[in-house]
Amino acid sequence: MMNETGKLHEECGVFGVFCNEHSDVASTAYYGLFALQHRGQEGCGIAINNDGVITCYKDLGLVNDVFTHDVLTKLGHGNMAVGHVRYGTTGNNDRANVQPMVVNHVKGRMALACNGNLVNSSELREELELQGSIFHTTSDTEVIPYLITKERLNAPSIEEAVNRAMNRLDGAYSLVVMSPSKLIAARDPRGFRPLCYGKTEDGRYIVASETCALDAVGAKFIRDVLPGEIVVFSEDEIRSIKDHCGEKPQTLCIFEHIYFARPDSIVDGMSVHAARVKAGELLAKAHPVDADVVIGVPDSGLDAAIGYAKASGIPYGIGFIKNKYIGRTFIAPGQKSREDKVKIKLNPIADVVAGKRVVMVDDSIVRGTTSARIVRLIREAGATEVHVRSSAPPFIAPCFYGVDIDSKENLIACKHSIDEICEIIGADTLGYLRYEDVKKIAENGNCKGFCLACFDEKYPTKIPSSPNKNKFEQPIPRELKDEKKNKKKGEE
Repeated sequence: MMNETGKLHEECGVFGVFCNEHSDVASTAYYGLFALQHRGQEGCGIAINNDGVITCYKDLGLVNDVFTHDVLTKLGHGNMAVGHVRYGTTGNNDRANVQPMVVNHVKGRMALACNGNLVNSSELREELELQGSIFHTTSDTEVIPYLITKERLNAPSIEEAVNRAMNRLDGAYSLVVMSPSKLIAARDPRGFRPLCYGKTEDGRYIVASETCALDAVGAKFIRDVLPGEIVVFSEDEIRSIKDHCGEKPQTLCIFEHIYFARPDSIVDGMSVHAARVKAGELLAKAHPVDADVVIGVPDSGLDAAIGYAKASGIPYGIGFIKNKYIGRTFIAPGQKSREDKVKIKLNPIADVVAGKRVVMVDDSIVRGTTSARIVRLIREAGATEVHVRSSAPPFIAPCFYGVDIDSKENLIACKHSIDEICEIIGADTLGYLRYEDVKKIAENGNCKGFCLACFDEKYPTKIPSSPNKNKFEQPIPRELKDEKKNKKKGEE
């Protein structure tokens, strides 16, 4: 499911902090989540570990709204913390689905935060339910702590339980797990989602989805967690478990570089800003046009616009002002259309575009509705021509790994040709980043492979049996109800 404006949602962000002495880890987690806010704006949570006692607070809303000074004070000090910002790609926007998830079991409490989507969550959940597990959320993430606690009953340590649970998980997941005495970071064997760690000057270890969160808390980047790797932070040592490394080819989601990650982050050795500038340069070479100014659509389109201007020689201009005080939950007053929301969130600078031939660079075109509105705004501001360039290829397939596209029905490129899309959005010309160029934007990093399934339908995993975003909230099908009724009558 896409949001009402037709743009892609962010995913989720995870954060963890470990230190040998008690400190204000709640505030550290708060600042880390604040830096990761772009990855999820539906809800957030922080769990604190104080000598094995885990206290958690989470709610719907932005980090700054949920974690007031009083809330952070009540969480208190500790030696570990786990944090999460959420955009739900499975499960509805409900407080119960907000992470971290805290589990009580015979081997002690555990808190877990996850970024990603499992493709076998339906099968795992059914298996666990038949064994007596009771689920409290509609998020696919909940199967992960259940599998870990199940393995922990026979495993010699929490990290070995995580190691064994990874044998059952398929799909995208970057995890931060907190036990009474350890902090654990784990990344799926394909490395769909980023995960890294660093260290502050006072000795605290920080785990985060992106390096921008390390910067926010004063931590120096050490390295990325490898695909399939488990990194264990304990009082005695930092240990790496690589049993799952190299199991499968790496398939980092290319949209981390195109859209999701913050431009000041480094993902698998590649600057996100540099990747987007490169995308713009490749766009300019593939789709040149005579124009007077290049502008970018905030935020992800700005870097690509700089690259387009650099390669084309056309001057770069700041074409839009974005209202930074409107969150995802903003509701326009009255009964006006979505178009009013676009005008309130994004306003063109007439002096930059009036009387000019404009190249408008955006990060992607999903269903075209937002692009059409923005093109219209530029024309109303006086542009004589509007040439749209997308720093992503056309979407032709749903994503099962964390991007909220669960159906071809919403994808304009599945229904129309490029010329038709150009006419629909009201542009003079339209150009997409070429499929053969998309891998080139991050070729200077350490990543050995990317997932491009949304552009080519070549999925690196099996396709889930229940791809619906809200699959755990669907009513029981009538035929299944009838089957159960007939079975009950037969038993009687």
